Amino acid sequence: MQTIPIALAEPEMVLARAVKRADNPQGPPICGKGTVLTSSLIERLRNMGVKTLTVEGQPVAAPEGEKGVDELLAGLDRRFSRVESIPLMQRLKEICRAIIIRSQGGGSER
Repeated sequence: MQTIPIALAEPEMVLARAVKRADNPQGPPICGKGTVLTSSLIERLRNMGVKTLTVEGQPVAAPEGEKGVDELLAGLDRRFSRVESIPLMQRLKEICRAIIIRSQGGGSER
């Protein structure tokens, strides 16, 4: 699973998560999980203001210089290494970890 900008979406990619409107995230999905993208669907989503899509697999290589999830999590561990004995800081680290994983298209891991 990978979250990509809609500009990188291509026909035949398959949605790994339902797409919802940014202005109504609690509303019904625009497209459901498992939907196969077409050129016209991508254009309609773009016109509706959708910025990112979560698609199955890893169809797009990360741009040069962009860090992957493993590298981001290793950096997080380094940043919090000096405060391992402080429970509140460890909770903050867990929250940051969940955000990184979710932003990279991972599950709702905590």
